[in-house]
Amino acid sequence: MSTTATLPPDPAALAKPTGRQTFTAAMASLFGWGLDLFDLFILLYVAPVVGALFFPADKPMLSLAGAYASFAVTLLIRPLGSALFGSYADRLGRRRALMVAVTGVGVSTAIFGLLPTVGQIGWLATAIFLVFRLVQGIFVGGVVAASHTIGTESVPERWRGLMSGAVGGGGSAIGGLLASLVFYVVSLIAPGEAFAEWGWRLMFFSGLLTSVIGLVLFRNLEESPIFKQLQARKAQARIGAPAEASPIRVLFSPAHRASFLVSVLIAFGGGAAYYLTSGYLPTFLKLVNGVPNASASMILVGANVAAAIGACGMGELSQHLGRKKSFILMGVIRLFAFPALFLAMANTTSLAGVAICACLLALIANASYGPLLIFLNEKFPTAVRATGTGLTWNVGFALGGMLPTLVSLVSDGPSQIPMVLAIVTTGVTLVYLVGAFLTEETQGNLDRA
Repeated sequence: MSTTATLPPDPAALAKPTGRQTFTAAMASLFGWGLDLFDLFILLYVAPVVGALFFPADKPMLSLAGAYASFAVTLLIRPLGSALFGSYADRLGRRRALMVAVTGVGVSTAIFGLLPTVGQIGWLATAIFLVFRLVQGIFVGGVVAASHTIGTESVPERWRGLMSGAVGGGGSAIGGLLASLVFYVVSLIAPGEAFAEWGWRLMFFSGLLTSVIGLVLFRNLEESPIFKQLQARKAQARIGAPAEASPIRVLFSPAHRASFLVSVLIAFGGGAAYYLTSGYLPTFLKLVNGVPNASASMILVGANVAAAIGACGMGELSQHLGRKKSFILMGVIRLFAFPALFLAMANTTSLAGVAICACLLALIANASYGPLLIFLNEKFPTAVRATGTGLTWNVGFALGGMLPTLVSLVSDGPSQIPMVLAIVTTGVTLVYLVGAFLTEETQGNLDRA
């Protein structure tokens, strides 16, 4: 009596995803990243209040710096989240990692609304606040590792540049837009002093929306076809093969180490621009321009729409110019535009003028990293893509995310903020350009093994 072994499927014979599967993966990638940036934006929008309640100091700028430092804490721990969830996603699937990470971010964000303040339990409140910022950062790092890969791996080559901008910039714009709308609603429910007393808690409670929406959205999500092909190849080669090295070890091997370091320069330049423009705009509008909360929230809505347009537009343009030329083009534009716009925004007394400057800053900053996601995915092979993309993005953005704290510390009062921002954004743009000139063109590399 003989038996016939069942062989794994031929990777080349795997069915292409249907239009519905591709659309679901794209939307999951887009909204997964957007919903989790919504949770991060909540802190940025209540930074002055959180600074006073959890980081009290004699000088308001020191309290604000404390709030931004707590934001930086989340960014610094995100690479650990990417290492954990990225390795999980590269071994067992992007979908599983994404669902766990999105749920974790939503729940951890809502917990901030329950925390006691320094006025209630002393400095223990600050310690508890920072611990939960670390927990949130691990989950956010996981979202980056999973959501950044499943979308670009699922769409055809023609649309990968646009998908990159839609997820990396458009997703963040969606998160910022939702946070702006929640900020507006909460400002109406808890106007004036009520916002500082209890309205800020409502902002954090809204984080539960991300968990609910994420679980509903990802219910019918399937793994990307590129990941399925990798799993099929592994199944065929598994019998008698030596144990595979971990994705982290492969990423830092000589074959990929240099690519990782160059990519971090570009990610840092893109992340720093993002946090110094879109991330710092709520504080700039309040402290420098003195714009009321309700008006500021509407300006921020417009800025997030402009950010989405910039990211998607440059992502699509990179499909025609190439990733390298797109980075160089945006670096040159940033060198002149950022200083001019920050100084102009500080010196205008027109609300319309402030809104125009804010929108242009957001558009240019997000356009400069619109192609970054697809560039990173093309930079690393499928077997380490989630790990490589997540770590590079999070290391670069963690370093860039510390700069708002530096700006608040260096600025001796609100009047100095515009000039400090002009100087710092020029410096990070030069780093961004160095990375752009050092890297090779990656377009078309996504389908490699």
